[in-house]
Amino acid sequence: MQKKLLTLAVAGALAAPGLAQAQVEVYGFVNMSIGQVKYSEPTQTGALIGVGSVSKMDVMSHASNYGVRGRENLGGGLTAWFQIEQNAPIERSNNVAITPGSRNSAVGLQGGWGNVFIGQWTTPWADLDALWGVGTVGGLGPITSIIGRRETTGTAPNPNCVNGHNSPTPGTCDAVEAGGGIGHAFWRRASQSVFYQSPVFNGIQVKLMYQTNEGKSSTTNGGTIVSDASMYSTSVQWAGFGGRARIGAGFDSHKEFTSSAGSDNGFRVTGGWNFGMVDVGFAWEQMTYKSQTSDCEAEQMGIGVAIPVGQGAIRGSYAIAKDISGTFGTAAAAAGSFGPTTCGAAATATFNPSDNGAKTWNIGYEHRFSKRTSVGIGYAAVENDPAAVFTWTGLPPTQTGGGPGLPGFSVANTPLPGSDPSVFFLNMVHRF
Repeated sequence: MQKKLLTLAVAGALAAPGLAQAQVEVYGFVNMSIGQVKYSEPTQTGALIGVGSVSKMDVMSHASNYGVRGRENLGGGLTAWFQIEQNAPIERSNNVAITPGSRNSAVGLQGGWGNVFIGQWTTPWADLDALWGVGTVGGLGPITSIIGRRETTGTAPNPNCVNGHNSPTPGTCDAVEAGGGIGHAFWRRASQSVFYQSPVFNGIQVKLMYQTNEGKSSTTNGGTIVSDASMYSTSVQWAGFGGRARIGAGFDSHKEFTSSAGSDNGFRVTGGWNFGMVDVGFAWEQMTYKSQTSDCEAEQMGIGVAIPVGQGAIRGSYAIAKDISGTFGTAAAAAGSFGPTTCGAAATATFNPSDNGAKTWNIGYEHRFSKRTSVGIGYAAVENDPAAVFTWTGLPPTQTGGGPGLPGFSVANTPLPGSDPSVFFLNMVHRF
């Protein structure tokens, strides 16, 4: 894929003889869909009694972005590089303020020993999605809805936190998560971090990341530090047989992100095999969230397939999020540290809060006109349990419309508990 290169004559512009010229690459990714979106009726209980289904048309933007990046050869096999990337929220109802560097943005040095950089980037955990995510057309698949998404679906946070990240009190969430910031959820990119990526040796690559404890609080009058959150993410992956086989494993540890009781941990395995006639990917992951009295356990798994057809492929996926198990304990709940007493519950709901799993599936066809442009058509659906609120990132139409919504429930794109979102869509992707 050709890139547009802007040659910056640094030496001439600064009138400083001896300075080398630098080249900066402008790049981007536009991923848009138009579709018929339907929300089934939610769980009929409490304030949700009488709320019906709704169907509406919408234009959706799936992580469209643009940025600049550049490299400079320093000699001796050493290269300096940078990248600054931000969202391109093209669809107006999702047109939030554009913040430069809001996506993968960093500066680093690369050599025969590997790549070291600092800034904000996707974690080694999240990078493993590339090994198995072959079954999605556009942006409507399990990687943007269920896999890795226990902490945030719309505005729903970590199951141990008060809904909407609105309570930074000690024992609930650290300041970053409580403020809706970047760095907590397993799938999110991590900010204020240092990264290392090893060279690929015999198909094996190791990735490491450490997020600093920038949000560490000062001591209280009693000399106690109330928050000291940090995290690290690691992965190892292998590709072989000409790239047809791939597998990777990742481990994350998020210190004091849920509570001061300890670290939230996650482990995952992803991979796949391209048989030629069909490419198959799989993922399995488990997260453990710490509360003051017990652990909350979450488990997700999924499979994706791609079948080449002409210049395109038929793509499909299926994934399951099991019910989150465990309890917070009545002492913590009574103290206001957490919303409900059962993991994964909705704080204002009156239904069984432990019934919080979901299933999702999608199928479609994607036609590649070139390396830069593709068009696809498909159908995707999420089947939420009575207390679950899973949906896809980048699906902006709210279930309750633009009004005040229902008391106690979000008006963002999080579905009402138990409602099943689905969409027939036409998608176009263009890279530059």
